[in-house]
Amino acid sequence: MALFRRSSQKVAASAATRRTAKDLRLGETGTICCLEDPEMALKLLEMGCVPGVKVRLSGRAPLGDPLMLVLGDQEYTLSVRANEAATILLKE
Repeated sequence: MALFRRSSQKVAASAATRRTAKDLRLGETGTICCLEDPEMALKLLEMGCVPGVKVRLSGRAPLGDPLMLVLGDQEYTLSVRANEAATILLKE
């Protein structure tokens, strides 16, 4: 399993159709597949966004940014900006 995806035409086309943490609806859950941006990946990994972890959108600020995500079974709450959440790809 790849930790993050490199940009190429094929990957860019498939990533456009993939769901991200930003696409989750309030209360909806997904499982992290990989991280799209290599520069952002280290920061997100340190905050607990590792492949295979379940993520649930538990809140959104009034203007849509930041998002409040709950990670894993231990109910770890994390606030991320919408552009950061867009780099977290979810399994289909």
